[in-house]
Amino acid sequence: MTLPDFLPVIPFTRPVRGSAILPGSKSLTNRALLLAALAETPVTLTGALFSEDTQLMAAALRAIGFQVEADAAAGTVHLSGQHQAYAETNSADPIPLFVGLAGTAARFLTALCAAAPRGTYRIDGVAQMRKRPMRPLIEALRTLGVPITCLGEEGFFPLEIKGGFLRGGTVSLDASESSQLLSALLMIAPRSREPITVALVGSVRWTFVEMTLRLMAEFGVTLPRPDTHAATMSFAVPSQPYCAPATYVIEPDATAASYFQTLPLVVGGSLELPGLRPPGAGLQGDSAYLEVVRRVQARPPGKRLDEDFHEISDTFLTLAAIAPLLKGPTHISGIAHTRKQETDRVAGMARELRRLGQDVIEEHDSLTITPRPLRQDQVIETYGDHRFAMSFGILGSYDLRGDGTPWLTIKDPGCCAKTFPHFFTLLDTLRRAS
Repeated sequence: MTLPDFLPVIPFTRPVRGSAILPGSKSLTNRALLLAALAETPVTLTGALFSEDTQLMAAALRAIGFQVEADAAAGTVHLSGQHQAYAETNSADPIPLFVGLAGTAARFLTALCAAAPRGTYRIDGVAQMRKRPMRPLIEALRTLGVPITCLGEEGFFPLEIKGGFLRGGTVSLDASESSQLLSALLMIAPRSREPITVALVGSVRWTFVEMTLRLMAEFGVTLPRPDTHAATMSFAVPSQPYCAPATYVIEPDATAASYFQTLPLVVGGSLELPGLRPPGAGLQGDSAYLEVVRRVQARPPGKRLDEDFHEISDTFLTLAAIAPLLKGPTHISGIAHTRKQETDRVAGMARELRRLGQDVIEEHDSLTITPRPLRQDQVIETYGDHRFAMSFGILGSYDLRGDGTPWLTIKDPGCCAKTFPHFFTLLDTLRRAS
């Protein structure tokens, strides 16, 4: 459905029931698209996510010269033409690639262009994308011989990259601001002329790196696991071809699942999520959010809930948004790096919860939320960030007035197109069926 600029959320008046079909994982879809492009044979992705982020990735791959055939109704993407891709050597003008505000597409395409055998590529995004961390990846690729020019502020988009220069060697990388920087470098490293050793500087969200390593293995490249207890963690990547599967099945999105795992906490009832793998069974670290839900359910009333979201930080907004309904304070930590995502998520969440009358202590790496009576008839600012819209969509499902009338309005609900275009349609369908 077409969403208005301001969407009043209609509360549930009965417990939720039934099932919700989740979209495919954005993280896996864009990683699999990159690995398919790096492979030598055609790949079909099934269960793929069709959203703004993945469509930007697919459009850029087409611009580079890959054949990408997508069927949204079937949830499939077929990528082929790897040997015919990339710019012609005599192309005079750089190929323009637009990444919008898609962090995965931005980092992965930067790495892909660096690994290209030829051609010149110019990558840019929206104004907010020009503020997101890129410098460590840029500097690492330069160390490996890739000519990269920052056309604006040094270390940020827009970039111009020349293909055909990726060589081997040892490089240091600080991926503390985004694990995507490390994932991007690891995925293209097998395509270098010589082996690459990546020495990791600082901390990194390991769950997303583990996802990348396991997905690379499913595409035929297995890397030795680094010693996670060593003073300096390093990855040794030999030059080798990818041997891609003909068909690869994308898991349902564990981050998207967090909203519907939380919904029964807000409205009662229960909800099945077909195909979603339990914590530890799939590739996605965010599946661990289910354990957070279980701890919320088991917490004695009045006792403070302490949760470290460093490894699953995309889901922290889901818990923070419903904290006003919990029986006691909620302390959320491990989220400093989310200040440099689509928006400053820590400050934004503190601001919106205070708008709703909550007592919020904001620190650099944490939020402490003490429930207070919720203010009615408030408009939630989403900052163009899909996760604000969806998280507060779940809070708004609570029947605050007891009569099923809306008390919370979401500004720019259409920003969910980034990863979950039909989120509010699905939420409304569940409400009507309950």
